[in-house]
This record gives sequence, structure tokens and C-alpha cells, in this order.
Amino acid sequence: MCGIVGIYLKKKNLHQKLGNYLSGMLDNMSSRGPDSAGFAIYNKNNSSRTYKYSVCCPSDFDIKKFEISVGNEFKDILIKSVSDHLVISTKTSPKLFLSFLGNNYKELKIIGYGKSIEIFKQVGNPKEIVKKFKLNKLQGSHAIGHTRMATESAITLDGSHPYSTGEDECLVHNGSLSNHNNLRRKLIKKGKKFDSFNDTEVAAGYISNQLSETKSMKKTLTKCLSNLDGFYTFIAGTKNGFAVLRDEIACKPAVIAETKDYVAVASEFQAMAHLPDVNKAKIYEPEPGVVYTWGN
Repeated sequence: MCGIVGIYLKKKNLHQKLGNYLSGMLDNMSSRGPDSAGFAIYNKNNSSRTYKYSVCCPSDFDIKKFEISVGNEFKDILIKSVSDHLVISTKTSPKLFLSFLGNNYKELKIIGYGKSIEIFKQVGNPKEIVKKFKLNKLQGSHAIGHTRMATESAITLDGSHPYSTGEDECLVHNGSLSNHNNLRRKLIKKGKKFDSFNDTEVAAGYISNQLSETKSMKKTLTKCLSNLDGFYTFIAGTKNGFAVLRDEIACKPAVIAETKDYVAVASEFQAMAHLPDVNKAKIYEPEPGVVYTWGN
């Protein structure tokens, strides 16, 4: 049992409230996932050529020394430090910058990158993680989050959601996949790399691989119904928005609340009870095997 949440803001003047809305949603989902938590914040209005790299550091990592070293290599570097995470901004291409980090700083854990996305995740109580990352102060256009109760793999950062396996892409998942080992082997042959044995990372890799071919989140998630075996509710994020899918048996819960200002998704309604005008929202359960998208 895990908790998944997402919120998409329809009006730009609400973007400053995104972190506040999401922090309440994750707090209220802590009962479904006490082991770890994470979230992805998007700003789809970022039109610059700057990439942002979300990185987790070990406790003894010398950030000051790193800033000097990476600044000497890349002149446009800007680094934001939040708890044990760094968000590194640069116009350097992902191919070059990710290679630089991988070759020179193997102790760093790269958890996502893109022009719009910032990812934060840790092991521990979700309510404490929300405080550590000062989530209530973050701004953006949309976000997804997860609280985890470990079933398929150990309680580690590698087992925490969201999983990002492509530029500005990420996935949170409540459920369990039965064919992830075979699918992982097929994706590795296609060039995908995985950092864990978690089934959700395989699903994220599958979605990234399909998106590169179909260019459509709706078509990609529809293919999941044929190729991913098990029980699942997904929220898949991109720079433009997010999508929701429940498998055709739909034993994993989900509820959607939509108003003129936002769309909110969660495993349980209690996660959305604090949102403004939620009692006036259109509230419904996503139908089994149907893809719902906003912004994509």
C-alpha cells in the first residue's frame, strides 16, 4: 500500500501556491506510506534553454568544493542546495553534463533532469520530508508525489519514488507489477539503465521508451495495458502536465477532484480535503483502463 498524489494548476496566478497544496496532500497520505516520500515539481512556463539536474548527496559531501570544481568546468553553473539535495542549473547539454557527473562524482545520485522538473525524495516519515525540503514554499505549474510502504524492494533512496528515466519525465505508482524482471531485461537491451530492482523504475523506463516512439502520453499509457502485468495506478508527469491510468481490474484506489482552478488526483479523498473549494469540485474515480490527461 502506497499513496500517490498529483495536482495541476490551470491558472498561472496560483503557481505560487503549488507547494503549499502539495505539502498538505503528502502529509495526508503519510498513513499509506510511512517508509519514504518524494515529489516532482514542474514549471512548464520555463522557456529558457537551461537544464536543471536534481542530485542527492551523501552526508559527508563537500558542497563548497564541488561548486568550485564544477564552476571551473562549466561557467554558467548555478547550484541550489536543499537538505541533502542539489538542483544544478546549466545550459550544458544532458549528454555532456551527465557524463561529467558520472565520471567524476560517482558518489552523487542523479534522480532527474530537464528544463522544467525538480525532484526531491528521501527515506523517512513523509511529514518530516515535506518539512526538510520546505515543500510549502516551492512554486510551479503542476506536481506529483508519493508516499511509500516498501513491498517490492528495500527501504532506500533507490526504492523511493518518483522515478525519472527521461528528460522532464517521471512516474509514481501504487501497486505491483509481476513481469518487471523480464521487461527490465528487454529494456536494458534497448539501452535503458536502471539503478534499482524496483518494479516502478521498470514501468518508468517502459513509458520513457514508448514516449520516444509515440510522442503521445495517451498512446503510451494505453500500451501499458497490454504490456504491464499486475495491479497499478500510475501518475505520469511530463513538462506539460500529467496523466493517470488504472489497470483494467482497478483494485488500487484513486480519486480525482476538478475545479475551474485545478485538477487534483490522490489515492484517497482525504489527501485533497484541504484544497480550496474541493467540496464544489467534480469528484470521480478514474475508470479502469482509461487514460486521463491534463496538459499533455
